[in-house]
Amino acid sequence: MISGLVAKLDGFESVASEMRYTFMEFFAGGGMARAGLGAAWRCLFANDFNDMKVSTYEANWGAGDIWNGDVAKLTLADLPTETVDLAWASFPCQDLSLAGEYRGLGRELDRASTRSGTFWPFWKLMKGLAQSSRPPRAIVLENVYGCLTSHGGRDFAAISAALSESNYRFGAVVVNASHFVPQSRPRVFFIAIGGNETIPVDLVAEEPQPQWHPQALVAAYEGLDSKTKKNWLWWAIPEPGRRELAFEDVLEETPAGVAWHAPEHTKYLLSLMSPLHKKKVADAMSSGRRIVGTVYRRTRPDENGRKVQRAEVRFDQTAGCLRTPAGGSSRQTLLIVKGKTIRSRLLSPREAARLMGLDDDYRLPARYNDAYHVCGDGVCVPVVRHLAQKVLEPALGQKSGKALLAAE
Repeated sequence: MISGLVAKLDGFESVASEMRYTFMEFFAGGGMARAGLGAAWRCLFANDFNDMKVSTYEANWGAGDIWNGDVAKLTLADLPTETVDLAWASFPCQDLSLAGEYRGLGRELDRASTRSGTFWPFWKLMKGLAQSSRPPRAIVLENVYGCLTSHGGRDFAAISAALSESNYRFGAVVVNASHFVPQSRPRVFFIAIGGNETIPVDLVAEEPQPQWHPQALVAAYEGLDSKTKKNWLWWAIPEPGRRELAFEDVLEETPAGVAWHAPEHTKYLLSLMSPLHKKKVADAMSSGRRIVGTVYRRTRPDENGRKVQRAEVRFDQTAGCLRTPAGGSSRQTLLIVKGKTIRSRLLSPREAARLMGLDDDYRLPARYNDAYHVCGDGVCVPVVRHLAQKVLEPALGQKSGKALLAAE
């Protein structure tokens, strides 16, 4: 068992603060942004429209903070009357990823064609708060890597323009959860600070930082118009310490909620591998050591260009990106190799939760697919903590004794 996993992860030490920052989280899921923000933050409002996720949120955080319903049906009267420090929104990513065929955000006035189009009703609320003289002091938007290129970069430009036109100074960073947990999960975070705020100069770089601003993000920035670029910031985020947690560290000795596959199923899984991946398994067998890998099933073209199902394995002590279990191929499989013995099973719900940086005290839904869905659709907890501690709290705290970057 891994007790207190979150607290042990680098960058997740307890935050002592005399003040508690306030926040709202939209598309809240199981409340992983809330878990990452931690004790220095107080939730004033949360929203999700999925009954199972709302139940999970309430099981972990109580029933008083979350509103169950479509964000498009929210009004300003439903939101806190005070000015909050942060609005966090991890809006649906399906149409901004390969799984959603990059359909994009859709038009602001017509969101029916895309789930990610729910961004616009959320943004209507943000604009309404501004018109009511209570705009959030900061906004964080989280989404998949595909938002950098979906619709030829127009989605990225639309989000950026919305932030800039609402008088926010903002920038985007790409953070991979693998800095903190053994899961490859790159996500884009738009971090926006209100134009009336002051920003410590050490939070801003003069140029892109390779660790957080890959070439795809730089290219997306180059596609912005000059007016939007005027409010852009290259966030200078300290690098986290070396990750000590390996993939095997999150595995359950006696997994709950899953069973080992029959030998015939494991053999079938191996048969789906290309020669390259079969060689990876053969090399693991010849090592004589116990080696743990993860497998995803994907559709790939064969040597004749026909689409076939392939099983792809990795043995690098890092799990593949968790997804929502829309189908069997979306669920990650463990492959345990020790000499000539090969066993396989699905990743357990608790293992999935640990890969998201959730503590073992976090209450998961009873059904496997529900638990896996909550994890696969969430935001990695220690990533949120790192951004809160290294960017949001210094920016919102306006600590004395530091040079400040005045808002333009």
